[in-house]
Amino acid sequence: PFVIVCNHQASLDLMGMVEVIPERCVPIAKRELLYLGTVGWACWLSGIIFIDRHRRDAAVEVISHTASTMRRENVR
Repeated sequence: PFVIVCNHQASLDLMGMVEVIPERCVPIAKRELLYLGTVGWACWLSGIIFIDRHRRDAAVEVISHTASTMRRENVR
């Protein structure tokens, strides 16, 4: 297992990230990215899981659900 971190300094980060993300990877991003126009649409359409960092309980619930699904489906 490993973690890839992207700092989102430019919208081109997403294109670079697509090249290095391995198959069966589960991308997670902050919910604010969902509202960045075409970047948000691209993230949503690519299946990125969004975490609301301002609502801790909801974020923990999403991460826990994601982790159990990852274990069940044997993905990274």
